[in-house]
Amino acid sequence: MIWVYLTAGLLFFLKMLILPDPATASAELAVVDAIAADTGIPNAVSGIIFRNRLYDTIFEVVVFTIAIMGAKYLLANETPTIPFYSFTDQPSIVLARLGATIAALVGIELAIRGHLSPGGGFAAGVAGGTAIGLIAITAASPEWMQAIYERWRAAAWEKVSVLIFIVLAVLTLLGIELPPGQFGTLLSGGVIPLLNILVALKVALGSWAITLLFIRYRGLL
Repeated sequence: MIWVYLTAGLLFFLKMLILPDPATASAELAVVDAIAADTGIPNAVSGIIFRNRLYDTIFEVVVFTIAIMGAKYLLANETPTIPFYSFTDQPSIVLARLGATIAALVGIELAIRGHLSPGGGFAAGVAGGTAIGLIAITAASPEWMQAIYERWRAAAWEKVSVLIFIVLAVLTLLGIELPPGQFGTLLSGGVIPLLNILVALKVALGSWAITLLFIRYRGLL
């Protein structure tokens, strides 16, 4: 008797899979068309991701900021590492700085085109942080990197980028956003490219601060 129930269940499953309800199918198509029209993206799945990704990104920025503050707090009473070691042979220096240049260019590409291809603000910030790390391992002294960090007021720019990002995120969640533009073009993402650039700036500058802290208190090599 159990085989009868199993067969009936299998046939019912195949019927639902192969012969969907026309009314349900038309309702689903209407929902897909509404999402595509609202987001300006033909792919409804991508549209849903773009509409909901902002929530995740906001908390990622907050978590990264807390991590930087925690590292500064935990290392505040540490004794700086002496002496400082870095790469001194010319081949290593040239290769590291070449890699830093490539990483920086990749970071810019990921930030401005992250809405059109795999990438985004965090990936761009990681690439920028990698470039800064490669420069740090070839620096003559940590004081040189620290002087540049303070001269360009990187800490202030990091905080400003976070504040601007949060303001734009709140405005976007309230329904105030830039026109989506023509699908597939560089300016088609509305406010998304600007948010990517702000996140990339925040992550890169935060990585710079963390790199300086660990080099100062934990050494490089």
